[in-house]
Amino acid sequence: MSYSTDPRAARSREAMLAAARQLLADGGPGVVTHQRVAQVAGVGRATVYRHWPRSDQLLLDAMGGADLPLFLEPKTPFRPWLCAQLRQMADELAIPAVAAVSLTLAQSALADPRIAHQHDESVRTITERIHAAVRSAVAAGELEADVEPSDLTAVLVGPIVYRTTMQRGPVSDGLIDRLVDSVGTWRR
Repeated sequence: MSYSTDPRAARSREAMLAAARQLLADGGPGVVTHQRVAQVAGVGRATVYRHWPRSDQLLLDAMGGADLPLFLEPKTPFRPWLCAQLRQMADELAIPAVAAVSLTLAQSALADPRIAHQHDESVRTITERIHAAVRSAVAAGELEADVEPSDLTAVLVGPIVYRTTMQRGPVSDGLIDRLVDSVGTWRR
């Protein structure tokens, strides 16, 4: 029986993916490491490396079936919540493996329909969550929005992705504040 059709290997792979997705949901991309996945899945670290030689490959597969932990359940006041969510995103993208996965996902989506679907679902999820939060802030009277809804995610997320992945630099709290303030007038 070959390695690829061995039912034990398939079960191990599924257990490792489940562990990686749980780690991703609980702690974000930074905690999805070969060692942590091995511990949670109850397998040897070499087994994880055999399936995913690079950490960006492991993270990419884990993200394929996991719910994104960002921008869930908006809280009032909305502005501090939105700033905290953008800070979390920036901190996660500052991790080299996470930046590599983000860029790999975007690049691979150009040629691979399966990855394109995964990429489009991630973008759609983040866009819908941000739009819902901003609509709630407007409805609550906390925000007068000045940005077109179709541009909202690009205005908030785009500069963070660019700074962390293209410039490979840190995202300051000041930049996050300016991004959040650019969407409209906040009543504090």
